[in-house]
This record gives sequence, C-alpha cells and structure tokens, in this order.
Amino acid sequence: MSQITTFIPVNVGVVLDLDYLEANIALSCINMAVSDFYANHGDYKTRMVLTTRDSKKDVVGAAAAALDLIKNVEVQAIIGPTTSMQANFVIELGEKAQVPIISFSASSPSLTSIRSPFFFRATQNDSTQVNAISALVQAFGWREAVPIYIDNEYGQGVIPYLTDALQAVDARVPYRSVISPSATDDQIVAELYKLMTMQTRVFIVHMFPSLGARVFAKAKEIGMMSGGYVWIMTDGLTDEFLSSPNASITNTMQGALGVRPYVPRTKDLETFRIRWKRKFQQENPDFVDAGLNILGLWAYDAATALALAVEKAGTGNLGFQKANVSSNSSTDLSTLGLSLNGPNLVQALSNITFRGLTGNYLFDNGQLQSSAFQIMNVNGNGGRTIGFWTQTEGIVKTLNSKNHMTANSGSNSDLSTVIWPGDTTSVPKGWEIPTNGKKLRIGVPMKDGFSEFVKVTRDPSSNTTTVTGYSIDVFDSVVKALPYALPYEFIPFAKPDGDPAGTYDDLIYQVYLKNFDAVVGDTTIVYNRSQYVDFTLPYTESGVSMIVPIVDNNSKNAWVFLRPLTWDLWVTSFCFFIFIGFVIWVLEHRINEDFRGPASHQAGTSFWFSFSTMVFAQRERVVSNLSRAVVIIWCVVVLILTQSYTASLASLLTVQQLQPTVTDVHELIKKGEYVGYQEGSFVPGILLDLGFDKSKLIVYNSTEQCHDLLSKGSGNGGISAAFDEVPYMRLFLSKYCSKYAMIDPTFKTDGFGFVFPKGSPLVPDVSRAVLNMTEGDKMKEIENAWFGKQSRCLDSSPWITSSSLSLKSFWGLFLIAGVAALLALIIFMIMFVYKERKMLSPLESRISIWRKAQNFFRIFIQRDLKSHTFRKSEMNDRNGSSLPGMGGPSPSPYSVRADYFHGDGDPSSTVSVDSSPDRQPSQEVVINIDHLTNPNQERVAAFEVEHDRNGLSDDSINSLTLETYEYVDVVVAL
Repeated sequence: MSQITTFIPVNVGVVLDLDYLEANIALSCINMAVSDFYANHGDYKTRMVLTTRDSKKDVVGAAAAALDLIKNVEVQAIIGPTTSMQANFVIELGEKAQVPIISFSASSPSLTSIRSPFFFRATQNDSTQVNAISALVQAFGWREAVPIYIDNEYGQGVIPYLTDALQAVDARVPYRSVISPSATDDQIVAELYKLMTMQTRVFIVHMFPSLGARVFAKAKEIGMMSGGYVWIMTDGLTDEFLSSPNASITNTMQGALGVRPYVPRTKDLETFRIRWKRKFQQENPDFVDAGLNILGLWAYDAATALALAVEKAGTGNLGFQKANVSSNSSTDLSTLGLSLNGPNLVQALSNITFRGLTGNYLFDNGQLQSSAFQIMNVNGNGGRTIGFWTQTEGIVKTLNSKNHMTANSGSNSDLSTVIWPGDTTSVPKGWEIPTNGKKLRIGVPMKDGFSEFVKVTRDPSSNTTTVTGYSIDVFDSVVKALPYALPYEFIPFAKPDGDPAGTYDDLIYQVYLKNFDAVVGDTTIVYNRSQYVDFTLPYTESGVSMIVPIVDNNSKNAWVFLRPLTWDLWVTSFCFFIFIGFVIWVLEHRINEDFRGPASHQAGTSFWFSFSTMVFAQRERVVSNLSRAVVIIWCVVVLILTQSYTASLASLLTVQQLQPTVTDVHELIKKGEYVGYQEGSFVPGILLDLGFDKSKLIVYNSTEQCHDLLSKGSGNGGISAAFDEVPYMRLFLSKYCSKYAMIDPTFKTDGFGFVFPKGSPLVPDVSRAVLNMTEGDKMKEIENAWFGKQSRCLDSSPWITSSSLSLKSFWGLFLIAGVAALLALIIFMIMFVYKERKMLSPLESRISIWRKAQNFFRIFIQRDLKSHTFRKSEMNDRNGSSLPGMGGPSPSPYSVRADYFHGDGDPSSTVSVDSSPDRQPSQEVVINIDHLTNPNQERVAAFEVEHDRNGLSDDSINSLTLETYEYVDVVVAL
C-alpha cells in the first residue's frame, strides 16, 4: 500500500454503448491494456484510473456521459465514444474543455471536417477503404455498382468518397439504396425487390452489423444471393461477421466479398487472443462464442498510446481552471472548466510511436496511419483471404511479393479463385436483364428510301411488323456474339397512320427520355447527339461526301491531238525548238558548209534541223563538239517528250476519260448551284455552315429521286451535286456507277452506330462485338447479302484523274537542255573572241562602237578557213586538180581567173585576164584567195582612218573601201 500511494493517479474517461457486444469486447481490451502496460512499466510515476460511462446507444446519452466525466470527474482524456454520430458532439465538448478525445470506432470521414486538435481517430478512416473497393470493381471489369448503406452519419459519410473512387475507375453509381436503422423486414424486402428490377448486380453494403445481417438474410430469401449477383462488404461488416463467425449469418452471405484492415499475425497477438478469450468469458458469461475483432485491438492500442502520453506529458498541472460565469447561469456547458494539462497531452499523443498489436502505431495529424486491406471471400462458416490491397501496390495476392502487378492495374489475376454467390467460379458480368421479364424496347427509323439499311414492313392482315435491312442484320449478329442472352424487340418510330414520327434526332432523343432502351438503324455518330446518349463503335465507313455527274471530256474532235500536253508545255517546247536551232547555227555556221548560204537559207536550215529532231529525221551533220553535246542532250529530251505524248494520246483515244462536272464544293457556292440532301439527315446543318443558301437546298428521300434530280441539272429544276454520308453514297453508286462520281469527304463523321442510354453497361459489350465482327468475315457476308450484286460495279468505277501532261513533269529536262545549250554558247563565244582577238581589236581607238559592232559581225558571219573542215576541203580540191600528163589540157599562162569574196564568203565576181594574141581558147587558172581577205581588212581599216583624217563622207569611204577591197584581192591574185 505504501508503494501504491507513490503513484499519481490520472483520471481517464471511457464512453461506450455497453449494450453492444462490440463495446464490451473493446472495454475488456482497454482494461487489459492498462493492466499490461503498468505491469511492464512499473517505474512509471503515473497511473491511469478509468471511469466508464454508458452512452445508452444515444447521441444525447454520449454527450451527457462526456459532460459528466469532464465536469464532475475532471478526466484528462476520454476514450470513445462508439459511433461517429456520438463522437461528433463529444468532440465539441472536448475542444471546449481542452480534453483529448480518442475514438477507436468512429470511422466516418465527416469527422475530419471538424478539424479539432483535441480529436484523435485511433481507427481507419472509412475513406481509406473505398480505394480498395473500387480496385475490386475495376479488377473484375464491372461498370456499375449500387451502394446499400444505413441512413445515418455512419452510412452517409462514406458515400461521397465511394462515388468518387468508383468514378475514378470508370464505374457509375446509377442508384443509391438507403435503409433506415429502424427499417422493418418488409421495408428491407421492398427495397431489395426494387434493386432486383434494375440491371445492376453489384452491391456495396455499408451499415451496422445488426442491420447488415438482416439485409443479407432477406436477400437470401428472395433469391438475390444466387448466381450473377455480387456483394461487397465494407470493413465494419467484414470484420464483425468473420472475426467471430456465426453459421446462421454466414450462410446467408455465401460468396460475398469484403475488405478489412490487415493485422499482421504475430506471436504477441496470438498470445493476447488466448489471454483475452479466457478473461472475457470469465467476466461476461452471457456472451457465448465472442471473438476478438479489430475494434478490440484498436481499443487496446489506443489505451496503450494514452498511457504513454500521460506519462510523457507529466503531472505538473492536472487540475481544471474553473469558468468565470454568473451565479444565475443554469446550464452545465457554461460552467464547464478548462483542462490545464490538455495541450500537453495533445502534444504527447501527436509524437507517440510504438509497436502495437495492430502494427506500427502513430498518429498523423490526429489520424491513425492507414494500413493494407485484406480482401476476404465468405465461404462455409467463415472467410478466406483471396488477396490484399495497398495504397502503393494495388491488388496483390500476397504481401511483400516481388511478382505483383503495379498499383491499380485493373486485373484480377493477382487474386485467388473467388467462389461467387450460387457456388460458381465464373465471374459475374455485373448486370442482368431486369427480372420483370420486359424485353429491350429498340426503336427503328421509318423511311421511304434507302431501305437496304432499314426497312419496316407492315402486314395489315395480321397487324404485324417486320423489320429488315443491313443495320438490322448487323445488330442481330452482334447480339448473338454476346456472352449472354439479350431479349429485345424492334419498335418502329412512327405515327398511328404509319408515317415517320420525326427526324433521326427526335428518334435518338427518345432514348434520353427513356421511351426506348436503344435505337438500331442507320444512325450517325455526331457530337450533339452524344451529349445525351451513348454510341457503340461504328460499324460502317465515316464521312460526308459529294456526288456529282461525270462526263467524257475527250470528245473525239479534230483537235484532240493537242490535249496530251498542257498549253504551257506546248509553248515551252516550241520555244526550246527555236532556241536549240539558234544555238546549233551559232556553233556550226562558220565551220560547216551545211549551215552556209544566204541568210534565209541558213535560218531555214537551222530551224529545220531543230524541229526534225522531234521525229529524228535530221540529215545535216554537225561537226563541232559543242554542237554534238547539245544535240545529244536535246535528243534525249525530245525522246522522253515524244514517248510521253504518244502514250497520253493513245490513252485519250482508246480509253473513256470520265471527269466530274464539279470538283470543289466552293465552286458550287460561288455559282449559286442547287444541291441535294437526304430527308431527315443532319447534312443540311453542314451545308449551311459551309456557306450554302438555304433556298439552294433540295430534299430527296431515295436513290431514284436523287438520280432524277442530278439528271435534270441545277438549271432545270434539279441539282448539281448531292451531299450524303459515305454508306448512302456507295449504295447510290452501286446503282449508277457509270454516271456519277464520289468526291472526297468534305466533313468527317464517325459512321453508323447503335444508340443506348448514357452509361449503359451494354455499350462496351456491344462495341467489342462490333469490333470483332468488322475484323472478321461476318461483316463481309452481311455486306454481300445486301450490296453484293452491285459491288463489282463499284470496283470498276474509274478514278477521276487528269490526262494532260504538264510542264511540272518535264521542267527538269528542259532545265538540263537549256543549261547545256547556254554553256555551249558561252564556251563558243569565249573561244571565238580569243581566236579573233587581233582582227577584232581596232587600229584606231576613235572608231565608233557601231563601227566596232559592224566589224565584229562581219568577221562572225564569215567562214573560219582555219577550221579543219575547210582545210580538209582545200586539200581535197588541190589533190583533185588536172595536172600535166594526166590526160587533161595543159594550163595556159595567158588566162587567169580570180574569185574574190564578200563578207558572206560567196564568190561575187570573176576577173579573167586573157593575153593570147590570137584569142584562142585557153585554160583558166583559178586561184581561190579567200584566205587573203583578212590581211586586207587591216588595209580597209587604214582607209577608214584616212577617212576620218581627210574628212571624207561615209558614202565615199564605203565605196572606196569596197573598191580597194576588190582591187587588192585581184592584185594579190594576179
């Protein structure tokens, strides 16, 4: 007794609902925690003295108990209360009195919004488990889930977090099932029947164990624990039902899944379980087969943490500061004191870390650190672990596994085999057709034309309706490919008299209004429709195209031979023929006799030579190497050009060249042409956006009517072009492929798709079936069944291309030929100027530029007698002359003829000298002295200088120059 009096007692309150088994288990664990702690820490100066109050399962009772403990007992801290609703008000009292509140069972996320520094949650926040639940939903591919929760603070607090977590994995919450804590069995059954009539079969249950047991029992009775259903329990139900299994309860929830915080199995934990069970049965003989649950372990660790904090905070001031209130105050709250040790105790609790029964124990901002979750499957009289979930790793089969998948991988391969309700291992798809037996009401459009896609036929005698068409066959095949049966019926969207009840937009909007469960037909996927319905993947081509008439532009007239080449190519070719002829004349006229003669003869020869290369008929030889290089390159260009021309002309004359009457939509707008569109289509909106006038739009409702309008033309009550979607255009061309052509799409769409309500679980399944069909042969079989007869016509339609050759295709060849010719000219002029530099340089610098140009041109047009071609001719002439003794007449010394040449190199005069006294016939000695002309040019230049000095007139000097030129030639010849 003397040793005990040295301890300093510290009052601690405990507020629990002692009528519940869970509260008694927790209280037993708290007492054992205090006893074990001071047994192991006998040197501590403080001792917690527990004072327990019953909250009577009521919020007011919990508040009254806490107020009594703070005001009358002056407790330094309170462990409890049991529920989140009770904790909500008790936390306010604790903050007012600065007394820490430690709850091991108040898990509602809404409590964090209070943000009181005096509240410590020694349990897992319910918001931490929603990620584990959403990971399960994602792993099995379920797209919808319905939460079933209790209508109080505990149930409502987690729903916003659960909804957000499901939406993060693309799962919807189509309905929330709320059950009152005081609901009768009939009310529970009514709510379950309501769920049964819905499509969703995935249910997430979050409520107190007592209410949860009743819900599962009634679900078992009405058949909702059979195959196809999925039940997922939150941690409160999972831990309660599986910690101390009760056969009468577990039998009603066979196959259900559940999550609960993972507690590592240690030797200390197993030892404590044995000790606790023995002690609890001794103290509570009325509770049979009670099991230690996670709440009891958290209560044990919470009491241990508080004992450590009490010792750490010290005993400097354990009193209360009384409130200053008036004497006539009648409320207990106004007289509530203020704990002086409260702030120290809060600081100590915030820094406490130790190894508890549930693992590493520490508070992070007043919240117990989250742990991994254990995924359970209810089988037999208990549950088995099928996997785990952690914040960093996601779903794994075993913890600390090196071969687990990444977090939130969305796969169930890391879970053990699950035995689902109905004792099956087949994963439920998560939804079913409602049990009320109704078939899917599928709306189909009513239309007069394009019946190959959808056709509604009424039989007046039997009053039955038959729906056929390409779109109908595709949908039937898709439904057959689904892994489950899907009953449905087609309902025409028509008025009582059989006329269409509206446009396609009106029909699709009926799905949004829930008048139809789906729409099947030639419905195009566009943005504005996707705002209120969901489309499957498209099963046809996409895009809006333009159909225009085609004509044969190659009428076989007299001028068709001009069409193979464009005008720019014709002009360029002609100019190059002229240019090449000029270049050849420049390079050849001084050294080649074939290019000599009068000016007209030289021009004609040059151009004849150039143009004759077009058919390779040139006969003149070229002797200059530069000319030969130019001619070789030019012949290659001409060869390519003529061969291309021949091929193009042959195509024009033998193949029908069909060209569209219009190739650009803006051309139609500019000319104000009339265009057509299908009745009920969305295409008019596109045309108006493009700039068409509304008065220029004409409606058609069948392929035949469209053909009639296009045949008439825009000026005769018809249209110049028709705009429609690609599937319709292909159907139209299959009937009239020889008369019309489809221009490239002017507006992109996603093709035809099936329509379902927003968030329908059918959409992904039907889309996958459509994708599987389009990749296989089934879609081709359906297309052949409806369009196969005209498919060959489509394949034989010619592509619209240009048949004329343009300069763009040959400009490289012309560039090469032009560069080669210009380079040859430059080289020739450099060589000419260098060779004749002495003759071109004037003797007198005062000679005018015009005289210099005349002198240059006079030399340029003369023969180049120094060329090897003329030297060879002269040699031949000399070798071929008549010599004495060769049978010819003897030359006479009395007759001499001198030929002299003017600037063009042709003989102009012959001077004969006859000295025979008897005037007898004599032989002439012909002396060609053309090579002596150049030296005389210097003399002529000298005369011109004298002209400038003596002041002679231009006419005089010209006459004198010519006479001197001729005279000197004759004298030299003689």
